[in-house]
Amino acid sequence: MNDLLTRLGEYRGEIITSIVETGYMLGNSMLAAVLVGLPLGTLLYLSRPGGPFERRWLHSVLNTYVNVVRSVPFLLFVVALIPITRWLVGTSFGTTAASVPLAFVAAALYARFSEQTLLDVPEQTVELARSLGAGPLQLVVRFLYSEARSGLVLSLTTVTISMVSYSTIMGVVGGGGVGDFAIRYGYQTYEYDLMYTTIVLMIVAVMLIQGAGTLLARLLDKRGR
Repeated sequence: MNDLLTRLGEYRGEIITSIVETGYMLGNSMLAAVLVGLPLGTLLYLSRPGGPFERRWLHSVLNTYVNVVRSVPFLLFVVALIPITRWLVGTSFGTTAASVPLAFVAAALYARFSEQTLLDVPEQTVELARSLGAGPLQLVVRFLYSEARSGLVLSLTTVTISMVSYSTIMGVVGGGGVGDFAIRYGYQTYEYDLMYTTIVLMIVAVMLIQGAGTLLARLLDKRGR
């Protein structure tokens, strides 16, 4: 234990840097999930066959995009996206570049989850909005999001945890992060106790994220009140 604490002290700078890198990648991907994924999922819900504003061609295009992004193995997706990443941020290497594929995947995941959450909203809610003369924006913000806010928070929590897992792969493009630290300073140097300690820290972080998301969703849940 003393040896482990000593090594953790020696790598303190690298550990702090890796935590900051992971936080930066997660922040960018969650921003993309909310700003892109949520509207995308909402459009999928609204434009679906039999939806409030049915547009089959739009639903088909958006649905295909989401399915393609979600179906490609993430490591291959990172490599395939290198030209787009280089075009967007000017480089294909580094933490900012690593945020690009994470953002694409986070947006696609949250789009699908948010669509499924909105599908659970009772049809009576949509009918009520229509009877009150609500426009598309009012229907979405005042009725759908209000009714589904607890589920949307839980969905975002799930996506966040998935991004923690995906971020461990970003060392292949120099993205760094906690996972990359565990591999480079733990596994590759045969300091397995350091690697397992890092894994435990990631498990604790995931549990905290899940706990915070569950608590917030419970506070926002109007059902049964």
